[in-house]
Amino acid sequence: MSRRILMVAGLAGAMSGLSAQADEQQFLDDRFYLAPFGSYLHTGGDTNGFDGWGGGLGIGKIINEYFNVELRGFWQNYGNDIRGVGGHTDLTGGTVDVQYYFFRDSFSPYAVLGLGGMNTSARDNFGFGKQQASFIFEAGLGASYELTDNFLIRGDVRYRGNTADALSGPFGYTRHTDVLSDMVVNLGFVIPLGEKPQPVAEAAPAPAPAEDCASRDSDHDGVNDCDDKCPGTMKGSKVDDQGCPIVMELRGVNFRYDSDELTESAKGILDQVAEQLLSFPEKRDIEVAGYASYEGHPNKNLYNLRLSQRRSESVVRYLKAKGVTNKMVAKGYGVEYPIADNRTEEGRAKNRRVELRWISD
Repeated sequence: MSRRILMVAGLAGAMSGLSAQADEQQFLDDRFYLAPFGSYLHTGGDTNGFDGWGGGLGIGKIINEYFNVELRGFWQNYGNDIRGVGGHTDLTGGTVDVQYYFFRDSFSPYAVLGLGGMNTSARDNFGFGKQQASFIFEAGLGASYELTDNFLIRGDVRYRGNTADALSGPFGYTRHTDVLSDMVVNLGFVIPLGEKPQPVAEAAPAPAPAEDCASRDSDHDGVNDCDDKCPGTMKGSKVDDQGCPIVMELRGVNFRYDSDELTESAKGILDQVAEQLLSFPEKRDIEVAGYASYEGHPNKNLYNLRLSQRRSESVVRYLKAKGVTNKMVAKGYGVEYPIADNRTEEGRAKNRRVELRWISD
């Protein structure tokens, strides 16, 4: 008896040892499977029997992450000592098992509950005997270990309760009791049917197309974003080949006749210019250049030179009052550097202008 108990303990130790070798490979499976097994039966004292052996077959299905349902049939045999003359007992039956898996992995421990029926046939060595059908219930713990996708080893230890009582009586086949108690150790294989479902990998989102800075001109200054050293250039500015502003004509910045006083429309334009200068990261010094048209009379042109200076200074004062932090220098150029024909009124109107010129470092 002690040798058999040691064998059961060794089996339990072997099963726990499998845990240390378990991978962290999760699997969820819904296949049917076959589960042949061998059994070691340790009989309770009420049966007047000795330990025995047997085997059986289970057909099961994995329901979800936690549960299996399985139909099992078994046969077991053990020696008995009924009436003191020796004999043997055959057990044939089946159960419906529900297995609860604590987790699914290469090594997967579970608890099991089973309900079913069994026929007990006991004979002594003289051929006399009895048999009886009874209800049985089983409860136990076990584990499976996955060797391949289609082959696992599995073992469990169960307590079996048996309602057979008709074998008790004057012939002494059992000791009279309401429920017979046995311990069953099962060890076998699980063979899933079909290919193991593979988890469907979620399609990785398509990588966003890499933006090509060479094809973008975010500030619309004519220089692509890759080469633009001064992003965010103010609208209307002329820039160099690196996208940095050189000059910006303040179109519509007009003054009252023969005066350096800004018109209301000019103030509205300068308000927008001030906002752009405040948000524009380029903080180089700025020359505010004023120009006049050529009127054909030397004294008049000298007067226009001085007027263009005063008008430049008026623009500087207004922008400073609006919070512009760039250093600004007012410069009147009079009739110099015309941009249109002074012989026409349209041309002279274009030449009467104010420009912002960024001063190079």
